[in-house]
Amino acid sequence: MTDRTRFISITATHGVNQYADPERWKEHRYGLTPGRWTALAGKSFLVTGAGTGYGKAVATALASAGGRVFLSGRRMEKLLESIEDMKRLDVPTEECHAVRFDLTDLKQILAACEEIKSKCSALYGLVNNAALPPKGSLIREEPEYWDALMRTNVTAPWFLTKEIFPHMISGGSSRVLFITSEAGWAFTPGVGPYNVSKAALNNLSASMANEYAETFRGTDIQMNALDPSEAKTEMNRNSPYSASAVVSMALMLLSHPQGGPNGRFFHRDGRHLKFAYAEPYEKELM
Repeated sequence: MTDRTRFISITATHGVNQYADPERWKEHRYGLTPGRWTALAGKSFLVTGAGTGYGKAVATALASAGGRVFLSGRRMEKLLESIEDMKRLDVPTEECHAVRFDLTDLKQILAACEEIKSKCSALYGLVNNAALPPKGSLIREEPEYWDALMRTNVTAPWFLTKEIFPHMISGGSSRVLFITSEAGWAFTPGVGPYNVSKAALNNLSASMANEYAETFRGTDIQMNALDPSEAKTEMNRNSPYSASAVVSMALMLLSHPQGGPNGRFFHRDGRHLKFAYAEPYEKELM
């Protein structure tokens, strides 16, 4: 069964349109209302890990809606490939910019932030998507992998968000998504380091959301975590589901008007999740 046969037009929990075919984006707008779709146009977004998988899917959808999209990753060839694939879908790419940098290098993050600042008056949205996959257990894994995992999955999204946030808040509103994993709620044997990294990312997302809301009172800040579930990515090459399955829910959060969720947790199928002291978000997203 091909990936394309997995794109089915269904409306899932909370009105989320899962598995919308990206080739037909003009018809379904990934489940967004016309108003929410046009709200993304002209806004600037940074998506990490945009050369493949979830990052590529979200970046493609944002460009489809008319957003200015900064696609970041370590491999320039993959970022350029993402932009070429957009063109094949008739997605406008004039405002798509490939920004190559290594998230584990803090100096490269700072340089990338300066590049983005020079190309847009304010960054509206940030999607912290890039991550290292599970590899080893807490019993057998070497400290070197643990360090690399935590630098990529936890330290990088913290540092990047912290450094680019002043440029975001200069526009008066900000939307930040942390792409997490069910592993953040799980204790699956054999992938303990990854479980720990995603649990830490969950806490990071809610802690930053609350600290920034406290510091910038009265400002429209919405930072949330999104579990994309299983899909075919470089981490999971055998899944029959497309990475585009996460797009509808991601766009609902990124396009949400003022007064939306902050420090909350969501699943790609529309479920509102609980994590630690954060209760499920009590309102509909659209």
